[in-house]
Amino acid sequence: MPANEGLIPGLIRQFISIAERIPNTLVAFVARFSIAAVFWKSGETKIQGFAIDIVNLEFTLGWPRLSDSVVDLFRDEYRLPIVPPEIAATMAATAEHLFPILILLGFATRLSALALLGMTMTIQLFVYPDAYPTHGTWAAVLLYLMVHGPGKLSLDHWIARRYQ
Repeated sequence: MPANEGLIPGLIRQFISIAERIPNTLVAFVARFSIAAVFWKSGETKIQGFAIDIVNLEFTLGWPRLSDSVVDLFRDEYRLPIVPPEIAATMAATAEHLFPILILLGFATRLSALALLGMTMTIQLFVYPDAYPTHGTWAAVLLYLMVHGPGKLSLDHWIARRYQ
């Protein structure tokens, strides 16, 4: 019996065949929701007066402002080169709210993923260089979205179909 016709190779081929049927739209949606949640929750730690957590059903709808300790965090712990901590804190809080919303909606997904990939690389290189397993996972998801796009359940897909 040839090696490629045994029980194990047959099961492997069957599994691969089933896995290949998982729609890209489902994979992209899970990727979008998951990576958006990571950055959104991080952004929520940087502000006060406004909070939306759809998983835990916690909502505080007020005017957002930087939390009292976030500038100190950027000054004392993160210590980014070149960018002053006040500007870095504002940029990070803004990016961690804006780009996850865009990714979740599937609007400007590839550009939003690129922006968050740049943020991930900055964190990896300058803030937490030992956190490469976490940042590698984020980078993989963001690269997937950049390469494959947001899938059919997205504004990007709707816009592309409308203007083709």
